[in-house]
Amino acid sequence: MATRFAVSPLIVTKLALRVLSGGRQAGVWRAWADRAREPYGRLLAERPGLGAMVALFRDRRYNADFVAPPPARVGTPFEAELATVRATSAAQAHREIARNLDGMPRPPAAVLDVLSSPDVVTLFADALQALWEEIVAPAWPRFHAILERDVIQRAGRLATYGWAAALADLSPRVRWHPDGVIEVRAESPDETRRLGGRGLLFVPSPFPSGVGSYLEDAWPYAISYPARGAGIPHEVPDGLAGLIGRTRARVLLELAVPATTSHLVALLGLGLGTVGGHLGALRRAGLVARCRTGRAVLYHRTALGDALVSPSVPPP
Repeated sequence: MATRFAVSPLIVTKLALRVLSGGRQAGVWRAWADRAREPYGRLLAERPGLGAMVALFRDRRYNADFVAPPPARVGTPFEAELATVRATSAAQAHREIARNLDGMPRPPAAVLDVLSSPDVVTLFADALQALWEEIVAPAWPRFHAILERDVIQRAGRLATYGWAAALADLSPRVRWHPDGVIEVRAESPDETRRLGGRGLLFVPSPFPSGVGSYLEDAWPYAISYPARGAGIPHEVPDGLAGLIGRTRARVLLELAVPATTSHLVALLGLGLGTVGGHLGALRRAGLVARCRTGRAVLYHRTALGDALVSPSVPPP
């Protein structure tokens, strides 16, 4: 079956725009969103396509897909994804925009000018490129580490236990049936689709809220979902920091979801040797353990580590 997981820098960029525009809660990314406020405001003034994209956002209804289509394959770089956007015809873009606007309040005249422009695809693509380069790309190493560890962990569960285990906590809207069918409950009944052998792409997001679906025949069928660990808090409790040190406490918090040493380097902004040293100390204390998943070595908290982070959980 063609169903698989993939990481999409372009979809993350679109979701970041929803957070920065106030359409999604920033959650643990509030500090990042606050730092991005000034450059985001400048881009809104400089790139008319950015405000027009924001005007199209709506929940649980159709959103124009050409803005950030699902990747055609695993590991597609941002530049290749953006090239797909730029290749969209103006006619297709205008059809999707018209469908998006159906039932919405009439946007301001300046926004309608952009949406009806023959250059709307270029205006949107230029805005996405600027947003990526100035705001999303600097945070991409951390975003990517969160997404990759989710994919690796789910791939390990898939290989060991099957699709039901891999999708168990993905979303209440996604369910694996014993007969091999993946049920995806779309926003409304008229958006129900049968995969018909074409498979489904699962695309994780670093942001902790929102599930999006791409169920249009023009694109690969896809579901975006919050990655496991997307909501791990960045602040370390003072009590835990005082007991084992702030950095080791941070490592222990991140290992709520299994991660490789490389993931932790990107997530924590520390050197490889420093992370390795802290992992070694935590392993000797019995707080973390490691296992191999395919080619990756994943570190995870032990029951004792869980109990230390969450004192309400009794130790074994």
